[in-house]
Amino acid sequence: MRKELEYRVPPQRPSHPVAVPAPPTPGPPRHRPAPSLRDRTRYWVDRTVVKGMTTVAGWLALVCLVVVAPASALLVWTDSRSPDTVQGKMETVWRTVGQTLRLGGEVGPPLRIVLSVLLALVSLLYVSTLVGLVTTAITDRLSELQRGQSTVVERGHSLVLGWSEQTPTLVAELLAAHAQRRNSAVVVLADRDKLDMERELRAVVTAAGVRRVRLLCRRGRPADPAALARVSPAAAGAVVVLPPDTPEADTQVVKTLLALRAVVGDVRPVRVVAAVRQTRHVATARLAAGPGAVVLDVDGIAARILVQCVLEPGLSRVLEDLLDFAGAELHVHRVPGLCGRTFAELRAACADACVVGLVRPDGSPLLNPPPRTVLGPGDAVIVLAEDETPPTWDETPPTWHEIPSTRDETPPTWIAPPAPPLPPPSSAKAPTAADIRAAPRRVLVLGWNRRGPEIVDGLARNGWEAVREESLPAPDPAHHVLVLGGPDDHPDPDEYTLVTLLRLRAAEHEAGRRTLTVAELTDAHHRPLAPAGPHTDLVVGGWLVGLLMAQVSQTAELAAAFDELFSPAGNAVRLRPATDYVPEGTEAPFATLIEAAGRQGATALGYRPGDSRVPLLNPPKTGTRRWSREDTLIVVTTAETLQPHEGPARPADTPILP
Repeated sequence: MRKELEYRVPPQRPSHPVAVPAPPTPGPPRHRPAPSLRDRTRYWVDRTVVKGMTTVAGWLALVCLVVVAPASALLVWTDSRSPDTVQGKMETVWRTVGQTLRLGGEVGPPLRIVLSVLLALVSLLYVSTLVGLVTTAITDRLSELQRGQSTVVERGHSLVLGWSEQTPTLVAELLAAHAQRRNSAVVVLADRDKLDMERELRAVVTAAGVRRVRLLCRRGRPADPAALARVSPAAAGAVVVLPPDTPEADTQVVKTLLALRAVVGDVRPVRVVAAVRQTRHVATARLAAGPGAVVLDVDGIAARILVQCVLEPGLSRVLEDLLDFAGAELHVHRVPGLCGRTFAELRAACADACVVGLVRPDGSPLLNPPPRTVLGPGDAVIVLAEDETPPTWDETPPTWHEIPSTRDETPPTWIAPPAPPLPPPSSAKAPTAADIRAAPRRVLVLGWNRRGPEIVDGLARNGWEAVREESLPAPDPAHHVLVLGGPDDHPDPDEYTLVTLLRLRAAEHEAGRRTLTVAELTDAHHRPLAPAGPHTDLVVGGWLVGLLMAQVSQTAELAAAFDELFSPAGNAVRLRPATDYVPEGTEAPFATLIEAAGRQGATALGYRPGDSRVPLLNPPKTGTRRWSREDTLIVVTTAETLQPHEGPARPADTPILP
């Protein structure tokens, strides 16, 4: 037999005396107040309910008899028409009780009374069961509707798959795009509670002011084919796939695209616009989406926009106005009567829109083409207009003179007769291209994330030197500052941006000099919190991508056009002083600046007054105004065709303190 070992713990002697609390002094016992009648009644009801349905039904019948029987007796005894005998009165009381409790109320032999009660109980059981079944079915249907499990039967609707921080922005733009259509809808499918989605999107619907468009939310995993089938993707006008706010966002997008192809198939392709967060997943997403789909690179687009905003200070607000559906946006129109006209003739004949470019029959865009470019059969016109309504074209343009072609096999080209000569834009000597390239251009980069290398490479291709700084530099008007979001694994990347902008503002006020700054934000809700001045561009890359997805989902031909516009090289949106085209102090309508910009190889989209930060896209072409050097013209052109604009008209060394 094994003997158990005994372990004894040696007593531990404390290093300092420990105060032992004194025993409590005995006193008179404390009496608790007796429970009230209400508390005892509630306690009895609780104990009775938990015993089961049989006990509850018995007590319910007893309570009903206690109430109904005395009331029926009192009713019979106070009725002058009741029988005079006690037996007659008791029979009348029984009939009254039976009619009240639906127990038949028959009188006579005991067997007759028992059978009437039995039939009444069977009838009561049948009616109560039927009511319970109907109530349960209605409750289940309402619960199914509240959970968002019902089927959507729509045609031509815009379908949004997935939920992210861009969903409210995207839904608001889609509602604005559908505002002029009849019997249209926007459907959202996400793995979230339906009531939560509707509650979050209710503010969007209210702000959009759109009542004719139905907004439907359904709950389900976008990568589940069964859930996708409930929202009718094959009948949708456009399907937008958003990456969720999770680390495996791009993987979820690929699964959703595969599920979409499994439900829709390749026979009836729909217009699909998807987005992935990282550039390395673009090729995989395009394979999953199939031919004809548009897959946007969130990181790549955000990096290109940041590079453009460094090259063109103040461009972020222009891009926002160009991408949203409020005001003027890009549209594609095919007008057979315009075939044979040149781009210069189209630009002059359009009365209420700005002609930006052409779309060839194969879908390739041609932005800011040469003035002699002819609109051929099958070509479409890209215009900047207020809505989808085709713009007004002048049917009686001025007489055009034919220019002989150098080749017999090519069709003749047409240009307008020489317009009245415009005076030179400025008497000062314009810098040459060599001077522009020789000018020192440096940007200080604060912060770093996965988009940093692509941004630095884009700046280098445009002749800019990017220098990473760990500490906050002193304000220098000769340098630009680019503030990137915090590390990618940080829960709130905008925290670093907000703190850095706050420190930059404090340093500028202390030095009395300003620095042109471009700051990156990931959440649009943080934009009002950013301490930014008039010389700071706030770029919310994800928000701009959401606006871009809404535009492309409605007009697929614009995908390639925006791809070129967002490129720092080639034809892009640029800001130039108005005095590059007309002399300072000239009173002329906007149509004159369109003609002047066209002569220098640019297409004017609008302007920004010198006393405002709000750009005016597609302004009226008639009303005249006095143009000054503080006014900025918004054009589409290449970097080599116009003079540089390294910043606002206000000199960089102007003190910002009063």
